[in-house]
Amino acid sequence: MTPTIGPAVDAGQEAIPDPARAAEGSGALSPPTHRVVRVLELLSRYASERLSLARIVREAGLSRATAHAVLAQLTADGWTVRDDDGCYGIGLRLLTVARRAESAFPLRRTALPHLRALSEQVGVPVFLAERDGENIVVTEVVGNPSAGWIRQGRRLPLAPPVCREFIAWAPESARTAWLATADPAHRDRLAGVLTEIRARGYSVERLVDDSTPMLEALAGLRDSPITAALRAQLGSVITDLITIDYLPDELGAENAVVTLAAPIRDRGGAVVAAVVSCPDSRLTKQELNDLGAATSATADRIATGGEDEG
Repeated sequence: MTPTIGPAVDAGQEAIPDPARAAEGSGALSPPTHRVVRVLELLSRYASERLSLARIVREAGLSRATAHAVLAQLTADGWTVRDDDGCYGIGLRLLTVARRAESAFPLRRTALPHLRALSEQVGVPVFLAERDGENIVVTEVVGNPSAGWIRQGRRLPLAPPVCREFIAWAPESARTAWLATADPAHRDRLAGVLTEIRARGYSVERLVDDSTPMLEALAGLRDSPITAALRAQLGSVITDLITIDYLPDELGAENAVVTLAAPIRDRGGAVVAAVVSCPDSRLTKQELNDLGAATSATADRIATGGEDEG
């Protein structure tokens, strides 16, 4: 997993994802409900702020009348609040519901103390990434990663060449299907990298020297409102700028390591999440091995609920 291929835009400029568009025409959607969800997602992204109606209209992609009607009902029900300046924020009732819902996601509660301990041990930011269908969601962040996209709630597609630690232990059929969606020029390397990840226990993300600014700019364009064909072309260019992981004979005296990710597997062996360390620096081979061992040990402790501690 890499913190540099996500959108390189400020949080305040990022559009709210619209998953409903992918399912248009299914006949099972509720547009009014979706509008409410978009407003709540926007307000939750700025939970410590108050947003004007004009900003909500702009960033949620709603008409002024629709946004006003949605917010009026949410405020009446206590899910949002409106201050004296006419700006809106998250209400206590929504906070109460969210806290009740946390019981359905025990992994992040189990993981957080281990993430804090790992960050203190290795001296770099770390985060927890959980699988949600065909996406990966950042659910806990400890420290201040250098890449601004690493924040709670950030979603990444489970697509080549990233999120390899989620695929390396998958059944062969799943690995084959994943590789089939990769750039043909990189499939052989990706197949070898998946084998190496299974052997050593973690993935390593690195970049071609001096490519980061260009990569971030291209990633921002890819996630902007553009045609599917142009998005595919940009994805191909981005892939060309990425040196995919390290193979054993490629490690040198110093190695550029952006992130290192170790899988958290359930009792059946499926990878459900990953612990991601973010050194974003050059490491010696020994330092890289030590960070990999510490990150993998933390992932194992989280998987067992800390049962092996003592």
